[in-house]
Amino acid sequence: MKKTSYDFYLILATCVVLAAISAICVYGMFYFKFADLQHMPATAKGLYMMRMNRVVSPLIIALIVLLGICVPKRLLATRWLNRFTLGLLVVIALTAVAFGVVVALQVNLCITLALQTVVLFLALYGNEYLNFEKKGYWVRVGSSLMHLGLILFILDLFFYKHHALHLVLFWVTTFATVTGMLGCFYSEPLVRLVRRLRRPKFAQTE
Repeated sequence: MKKTSYDFYLILATCVVLAAISAICVYGMFYFKFADLQHMPATAKGLYMMRMNRVVSPLIIALIVLLGICVPKRLLATRWLNRFTLGLLVVIALTAVAFGVVVALQVNLCITLALQTVVLFLALYGNEYLNFEKKGYWVRVGSSLMHLGLILFILDLFFYKHHALHLVLFWVTTFATVTGMLGCFYSEPLVRLVRRLRRPKFAQTE
């Protein structure tokens, strides 16, 4: 991957954000343990959770925005992707001003989910015009499923109080993530398996 490519900077930014979130989570876990917060009053625990949420919230917002840029990258050329990104940021900003940050993030995730569903169907169809760094049918399908699972996982965080919807999103997320990992990491065995399954059919027709 070229260091000047769009993919490189998106991956770099995503890794930086994820590393920062991980560092905050590890710090918060050890601080909670060594400060013995579990034996403190509920008020102290609540203040601690609010403080940690304020620290990590900008990074979560940045991760959701990055996800909204990564998905259309599969469909659009760089010139159109820049325009789409600018338009998406404007929509998010206007929605945040009118309805709040939470609704703006939900809108962003719903747009991203719709686009990722299109990417998945095109990958399943075998479309060669999708912008992936790696070639191969199963790698593309697996990557599309993993991104779909990540989007649904984050979206599920907003709807965990709706038990029926939460269960549906949880199991769809699990299926998409697991099958996506199989497609990405075991693409060559899957290709060999499909060839073995198809070979008897070809032999019969001959």
